[in-house]
Amino acid sequence: MDKLHLDKHISQQFDMDLEQLQTKLLEMGGVVEQQIIDAVKSIENADSQLAEKVIQVEDDVDLREVALDEDCTMVLACRQPTASDLRMVLTVTKMTRDLERMGDEAQKIAKMAISLHNNGAAPGGYEEARHMGALVQQMLRSALDAFARLNVEQALEVARADKQVDREYKSAMREIMTYMMEDPRSISRSMNILWTLRSLERIGDHTRNIAEHIIFLVKGYDVRHQSVADIENKIKGA
Repeated sequence: MDKLHLDKHISQQFDMDLEQLQTKLLEMGGVVEQQIIDAVKSIENADSQLAEKVIQVEDDVDLREVALDEDCTMVLACRQPTASDLRMVLTVTKMTRDLERMGDEAQKIAKMAISLHNNGAAPGGYEEARHMGALVQQMLRSALDAFARLNVEQALEVARADKQVDREYKSAMREIMTYMMEDPRSISRSMNILWTLRSLERIGDHTRNIAEHIIFLVKGYDVRHQSVADIENKIKGA
């Protein structure tokens, strides 16, 4: 496991500020993870009540994003962190943004669930949505654990898992298009599942972003827009 040697400071409050940023980020991640789980369940069961809960939780996620941004700004302004401390603050800021966008995607899924509840079930795609939902939820859980443990190898595994999500998405898209061609009357309902899968694929992308932020935090490398193989080679070649 990689270790990030965050400097110890004369001011214990500085250390507490950094620890609070980490704790609040992980708490926000836990809220978003449950939001994704509930959103997928609401689609599976056309559960409008659960979907409404997901939509309401998004307000909490937004408030957490704003609060964390304010906390990061205060640390930057008052403590003027450098080196690994600065990377920690920047990483929290970037991860917060990705988590908020995941919450937005979960909210979109919940809205699709309400549409399915009101207009009737789609002819298929539910199993694909359940499976993709489980994949991205596990990715997010693993990414948050990698952040808590500052574990680069675990972050790399999360980045690798995004490729599987992409494959699942392409396969599911072909399946749903088949349903739509076989029964044009189901197009509007099938589109709800299609947009659900699209949101799940985007959640996978944001989770990969988080994995890349963790690598930046621990190693100091900006690995955005690079393949997993290139990232791995860069880390091993260090």
